Amino acid sequence: MTTRLRVLDDGAWISVDDSREVRVSELWRLDAPGFCACDLVDLVVENFQEVGVDGAGVEARVYGQCIACGATGTTGWVPIGRVRGGEFTEIDRSAVRRVGP
Repeated sequence: MTTRLRVLDDGAWISVDDSREVRVSELWRLDAPGFCACDLVDLVVENFQEVGVDGAGVEARVYGQCIACGATGTTGWVPIGRVRGGEFTEIDRSAVRRVGP
């Protein structure tokens, strides 16, 4: 089964199979040592740069700002959800997300 992933509205949304699923303006906790000096990054998601799939996992590269120290930039690949049985499930928003390369 094929899943269509797209970044919509100039990076404001991630669409999964033509349904807007993940939006900017969320606060994500990231384990992203290269983003800033904070142990855990409290990132305000400002823009989705890219979206992709790693197996069943859906990932995105995100531009945002750490609310603790003010650092801004683009992350590595951040897990945002999974596709199982043709259905998208978003990662719990309170979870700490580990950023990949």
